[in-house]
Amino acid sequence: MKQLLLGILAMAAIVVASNILVQFLLLDGLLTWGAFTYPFAFLVTDVMNRVYGVQSARKVIFAGFVAGIVCSLIGTQITLQGDGYTYQAVALRVAVGSATAFLIAQLVDVFVFNRMRDGSWWKAPFTSSLVGSALDTAIFFTIAFSQSITVFGENADMEVSWAWDAVPFLLVGQPVPLWISLAVADWGLKFALALIALVPFRLIVGRLTARMV
Repeated sequence: MKQLLLGILAMAAIVVASNILVQFLLLDGLLTWGAFTYPFAFLVTDVMNRVYGVQSARKVIFAGFVAGIVCSLIGTQITLQGDGYTYQAVALRVAVGSATAFLIAQLVDVFVFNRMRDGSWWKAPFTSSLVGSALDTAIFFTIAFSQSITVFGENADMEVSWAWDAVPFLLVGQPVPLWISLAVADWGLKFALALIALVPFRLIVGRLTARMV
């Protein structure tokens, strides 16, 4: 029970921190500081899965899902002003996209990890994180920013219309909608962090496993 609680607290801390740090931009807005913390949610899930099993990992995921919803609800109640108009700190589309992407991506991560858990120690965490992060990026940016999604209504669309502006791809290529560059940059960082996270994964799993012997 103590181990499960620690996993839940770690996941909640990452989700809350990422929701706060996403407000701070880097590289002319291509990335945010939250993009550096959020991918470690997959690390927490994979550690829980490896050491304590699928059910514990899923409980930690649902705790993170609830924490994310709470953060989004708080954000939607905060009104900001800029360029002569008012807007919510967290747009409805962004909140829905974030929650949907998190839950699906994390559950798929668990599924992929479990299918590969008997292979080399690094294959399950790396592959599951890679697949999960790709899904997370695709689902989030599509729901939150794609013009093809129209179910939220005109007002919700206007809140994210800035992401439709045509800008050079990754600041240097041919003009594309801004949200596409944001998505590619986000996934590229997640890929790099999936590699880096193998080091703490190995160390944490080794320590926790030793304590259980």
